[in-house]
Amino acid sequence: MSSEFDVSNWKFSNFLENKNNDFSRENILNILSESEIDEAYKTISKWKNYSPTPLISLNKLSESLKLNKILYKDESKRFNLKSFKALGGAYAVEKITKGNKDIVISTATAGNHGRSVAWGSKKLGLKCKIFISQYVSEFRAKVMRSFGAEVIRVKGNYDNSLKECIKQSKENNWQIVQDVAWQDYKLVPKLTMAGYSVMMKEISEQLNNQKISHVILQAGVGGMAAAMIAGIARYLNHVPKIIVVEPESAACVLESIKVNKIKKIFIEKESVMGGMSCDEVSLIPWKILQKAVSHCVTVSDKYVANTIKFLAKSKFSNEKIIGGECSTPGISSLIGLCNDTDTRKKLNLYENSKILLFGCEGDADEELYRKLLNS
Repeated sequence: MSSEFDVSNWKFSNFLENKNNDFSRENILNILSESEIDEAYKTISKWKNYSPTPLISLNKLSESLKLNKILYKDESKRFNLKSFKALGGAYAVEKITKGNKDIVISTATAGNHGRSVAWGSKKLGLKCKIFISQYVSEFRAKVMRSFGAEVIRVKGNYDNSLKECIKQSKENNWQIVQDVAWQDYKLVPKLTMAGYSVMMKEISEQLNNQKISHVILQAGVGGMAAAMIAGIARYLNHVPKIIVVEPESAACVLESIKVNKIKKIFIEKESVMGGMSCDEVSLIPWKILQKAVSHCVTVSDKYVANTIKFLAKSKFSNEKIIGGECSTPGISSLIGLCNDTDTRKKLNLYENSKILLFGCEGDADEELYRKLLNS
């Protein structure tokens, strides 16, 4: 291992092979279509201050792990909202309101989705109501208020905030812009996923014909992971091994893949990776994840702080990278997988492997980021 940093004792928590793995471009693009994906890029690429986010080589880490290349999609500067979620909520607001200024927008959020919805609403001059749980930091609430949103704090977890959002929205005829799908609510979550897929369009151009062998995708309710898989189906002419990573305390995708149906889990303790601390896979993402994912892995919170520090101090790359808590699990899981001889062999993680990771947020919660960085 490199003298710059020692990650030789890092481990993953759980690992699962998907026995039902079967990547079908046709099936995936029947769920999130080429036209929906293309329309999102066409729209978002015309937004003021749009520019592709960087794809950074984690060259020091790849050398240490004896891999050919590790590429990190850095979403920390996306429209100054510091998260890939800037692409989803704001795009859904624009498409669903169709220029109607009288619509009141509502959403429930753990933070970054709400920031995007608030920003998108402000751009269009719309009123916005955002419901957050008791676990969402006051810093995140302040940022959402800075975009003119009314922030309503609800006792309990994210589920409680979503239930209250749905209840009040029905009573007041507000338009919910949620990134979670349920039985009779599918259009808006598909729009948010289409927005996220812009990342894969950018990546396909940034790769310059390089072929990715593995991609590790963070999952909360699964929207980003499924959108990236749809992006792979749309934009890449090869299919990498697709691995989903989750906090060990909130492995709703892994548990669902294990039984081949959506399984709601009980979260005993909220993960520090708050945006990924979800107890149930969303309906539309599940239709993609169920077969397209080849493996699932979970990681402990204990690696979050060091991953943040190593990114910030140029230990993994020649560049200093601001990666928030939810940007860390792709890196920590890859290290754990490479440290384990059996899984390394099973996944064929060797000298010719090119890995794609997602730095899905920067210091979106500045106070938490500083705390973890200085811990």
